Parts: sequence; structure tokens; C-alpha cells
Amino acid sequence: MQYAKDSFYMTLLERLVALNSNQTVTLNGTTRPAIIVAENELVIPVEPLPDAFYLEWGAAQPAPGQTGSRCLMAMECIVSYHTFGTVESGVDRGRTLAGLDMELLSMCQPPSAAKRDYTQAPSVDLGTDIFWSEPEFGKVAGSEAPRTGGLPRGSQGVRLERSASLKVFFYPEANLP
Repeated sequence: MQYAKDSFYMTLLERLVALNSNQTVTLNGTTRPAIIVAENELVIPVEPLPDAFYLEWGAAQPAPGQTGSRCLMAMECIVSYHTFGTVESGVDRGRTLAGLDMELLSMCQPPSAAKRDYTQAPSVDLGTDIFWSEPEFGKVAGSEAPRTGGLPRGSQGVRLERSASLKVFFYPEANLP
């Protein structure tokens, strides 16, 4: 399961760098592409960074209709992000959020990648692929949302946020019980 998660993350990361190498964040003093896997970060109570994609994983389970010790597995991935826009007044928040939506759609195409072992360098191809569904976008939350934050530079607007859900499919590395 971890190889599938790592492969999906690294695929999105490489595709984001190819699409928009300026889409970066600074986290724990390191500047890197703006894709963050929540479970891989230090547990510190901080607000999510704007204009970054956060990946959160659900439980792995056999895909519908699959049985057996090496059946196709499915795991939900929630990708969440928000923006304050690029100008102090925040009047471009909608356009900026739409840009993040398009980046996510672009990163997800084509919807497959080789499953690799990233615990070693260079990474090793594990001989199977992962693939995933199209992202299903949730509603945009904004002014009326309970989670609001001030715009940068002292402005009083709020952020716009969205999450998208998709399923990642893979074959396990070991036989299931």
C-alpha cells in the first residue's frame, strides 16, 4: 500500500514541477513543490499553506467485485487546497482557485503511473502500475465557510477552498490473508 501512495505522490510532484515549477511552498525551512502528504509531515498545529495541494489517504480495501489474495485494491485520496488570491484585495481568488483546479486535473493525466519503490535511490520499478479515477471536485467554500483566514498583508477578506476526491487502484506487493 505504501508503494502505491509514494508512487502517486511522486507522480503528481513530478507533473507539478513540469507544469508550473514556480508552484512551491516553504515548509520546515525547505522550499519544495507545493504537494504535501499530511501523514508524512511533522505533527505541528499550523494552518495549511495557501496554494498547496494536501494529500490525505483513506483505508485500502479490495476494489468492488474483487476477491482473492492478490486482488485489485482501491484507496481514496482527498486532495485539498485553498487560496487567498495573488493580490492584496483578493479579487482574483476565484481565478486563482480555478487555476489550482486546472493544475490538479493536468497532474492527474494520464491517470496511471508505474508503481515504484522510493525507499532506495534510484527508485526501483515494482513491475505493476497504479491508476486512478478522475478527481471529483467538492463545493467551493469561502466567505460563508466556518474556516476563514485573513488575507495576507492585513486585508480582511477570506480564503476560497476546495477538496477533490479520487480513487487510486493498485495490486498489493504481498498476498492478502
